[in-house]
Amino acid sequence: MKPIYVPTGAAKEYGDYALNIYTGCPHNCFYCYAPKILRKSKEQFHENVMPRIDIVKQTESQIIREKITGKTIHLCFTCDPYPTGVNTNITREIILVLKKYGNHVQLLTKGDGSRDFDILDSNDWYGITLDGIKNDYAPFVPRVNALAQAHFRGIKTWVSFEPVTDLNEFFKNLHLIANVADKIKIGKLNYFSSDINWADFGKRAERLCTQMGLDFEIKKSLKDEMEKGAKKNNV
Repeated sequence: MKPIYVPTGAAKEYGDYALNIYTGCPHNCFYCYAPKILRKSKEQFHENVMPRIDIVKQTESQIIREKITGKTIHLCFTCDPYPTGVNTNITREIILVLKKYGNHVQLLTKGDGSRDFDILDSNDWYGITLDGIKNDYAPFVPRVNALAQAHFRGIKTWVSFEPVTDLNEFFKNLHLIANVADKIKIGKLNYFSSDINWADFGKRAERLCTQMGLDFEIKKSLKDEMEKGAKKNNV
């Protein structure tokens, strides 16, 4: 097993390397693509959450064998590094082994990773997902509080607004995290129908982020919609 891999497709926009720690995720996001990729039913994926077998040992072996050092590793794509209701000691072990060999981590969670802030530094990224879903499974306030805590500790912070599911929630949350997020990524809802005018939303989001002086990135699928809208308006 080679836990560390090079992501492809849209995932490539998040980083050059990635690692998935757990077999599933309890957050049950309706837009989750992981069950299909892993060829599991949604029930299997969301109810069977445990560390992958020998994940720490296999990770260290790969790092030594391939001399992986000085890289930023994204945690995680097909799971959450801090799945709510699950013992996440293994996440700490993974972070420690990655950093032992001079690597850095880029975390993205709907959970609370504050328990591991003592082993993160200014070369690491701590990020949260804010998709705008109301009555979200994972507690919203602790998630944002953890982001602020990471920011004030000198850990680099970022927020993934992907996918955006509610415009009012997006603009409200953007103002909420503006002072504690070093980077923002914004993406559209893919593979599901939506009444959002993505071209118009993208322009509004881009304009507001620029006015607020935020470091932001518009993901490719949303950028494509903005370009389509611009061409249509010029016809």
